[in-house]
Amino acid sequence: MAVYSMTGYASVQDTGPAAGAEGDGRAGPARRLGLEIRSVNSRFLDIAFRLPDELRSHEAALRERITTRIKRGKVEVRAAIETDADTALPDPSVRMLQRLNGLQDAVRAWLPGAVPLSVAEVLRFSAAEQDRGRPYDWSASLMALADQAIADLQAAREREGARLAAMLRDRVAQLRALAAQATPLVPQLVEQQRQRFMERWREAMALGEGTVLPEAAQDRALSEATAFAIRIDVAEEITRLDSHLDEIDRLLGKGGELGKRLDFLIQELHREANTLGSKSAALELTRISVDMKVLIEQIREQVQNLE
Repeated sequence: MAVYSMTGYASVQDTGPAAGAEGDGRAGPARRLGLEIRSVNSRFLDIAFRLPDELRSHEAALRERITTRIKRGKVEVRAAIETDADTALPDPSVRMLQRLNGLQDAVRAWLPGAVPLSVAEVLRFSAAEQDRGRPYDWSASLMALADQAIADLQAAREREGARLAAMLRDRVAQLRALAAQATPLVPQLVEQQRQRFMERWREAMALGEGTVLPEAAQDRALSEATAFAIRIDVAEEITRLDSHLDEIDRLLGKGGELGKRLDFLIQELHREANTLGSKSAALELTRISVDMKVLIEQIREQVQNLE
């Protein structure tokens, strides 16, 4: 199954019959139905509609179609019905002009100071008259457009999801490399600390370099080194971090709805990196911890965009 981003956009358009074609038989301007769907990241599925009055009755059907394909994200659906009259000047009929003239005379008979109709107003009334035919049923066209738009949106979300998955796998590989660098550092630090304890005991007892420490002093130095090793041991943190990285790889390979699970794993990764830094007894371990936190933060930002 693919990995989907919550970010995507799709736009489709369909041409219906001319306005008035089903009314008085007089062809009017051609009508077009346009549908846009865009989505961004969100914790849940949130759908908002911007539909003209002619299409509001189809909102429930559109919502059902979207929820069957999209599980998470803030989705906005916009639809618009356009006619050629929006971009071209209408051709007023003689009947319309006669009617407007009669109405104007009637108004001015009672209101002599009324302003005469302008050419722009006549054209606007004419366009409204031409588009006032029997309403066209967009049901079939709207549902077909919705299916196409949702498919295009999912394709866009899948492409973006593939890009995000590739980036996440790259960051996971870098985290594994940092963990591999940290693993051999702990035994080296323990050995260095053991030698340091030995030297301090020799100095305290004023013994030479080649002199063997008394058994009690040597046992005390070894106990101190053991306590130090336990305090700085990060083997468990490295093991858990590797386990979380394995789970991220598994989820990316599985695909589907994985955003929330990945978000939880990122929190766990951050906890392990913090613990690694708090146990650090060398600048190298501190640097590794900081580099891990940077990578984990980059992963967290991108995971917020996954469905």
